[in-house]
Amino acid sequence: MKFIVGLLLGLLVVPFGAYLYFTGGGAPVATTDSDMPFETFFAQKALNARIAKDMPKTVPIPATEASHLAGADLYKQHCAVCHGLPMAPKTAIALGMYPRPPQLFQGKGVTDDEPGETYWKIFNGIRLTGMPGFSKSLTETQIWQVALLLANADKLPASAKAALVAPIVASTPMVSVPPATAAPVFPNAVPSSAPPPK
Repeated sequence: MKFIVGLLLGLLVVPFGAYLYFTGGGAPVATTDSDMPFETFFAQKALNARIAKDMPKTVPIPATEASHLAGADLYKQHCAVCHGLPMAPKTAIALGMYPRPPQLFQGKGVTDDEPGETYWKIFNGIRLTGMPGFSKSLTETQIWQVALLLANADKLPASAKAALVAPIVASTPMVSVPPATAAPVFPNAVPSSAPPPK
């Protein structure tokens, strides 16, 4: 009987302790904090399992010079601020993020990953890392172009390498903003020239 009571108390103490840990301000939530116990281990295991299950196994577009050039332009506009450019220092954003975003043109980057894995990460994003999903802002072809660029980052043609280090050319915004219009009319509003109500 004492064993069962002790077991039940133990089962209650653990979740209550976890509750106090999170609600009492003890959990690391700042980018400058250290990891929670086993945080990286479990997060990586879960991410790897999900990607292995869901990532595309075939690449629908060829890795051509044209696709690399298109990928380079997209990468500079949407990815470089976090993941860096060849021969460029980390940006202030990259330095301040947690987890630290990998610098994809330093070392091996993701050249040892399947293109489908990189596609999955770009398409879906990764929760609680700062990595957004681009499924609503880029087409599937564009996402594949970036994925192929990164998969082949160690063997890009000279034109793609030059495009990556060239200044970014401003592009047309993806969301058009309507021109300013007159102030909205509210049906129950009192005109400013009207006398005050009695």
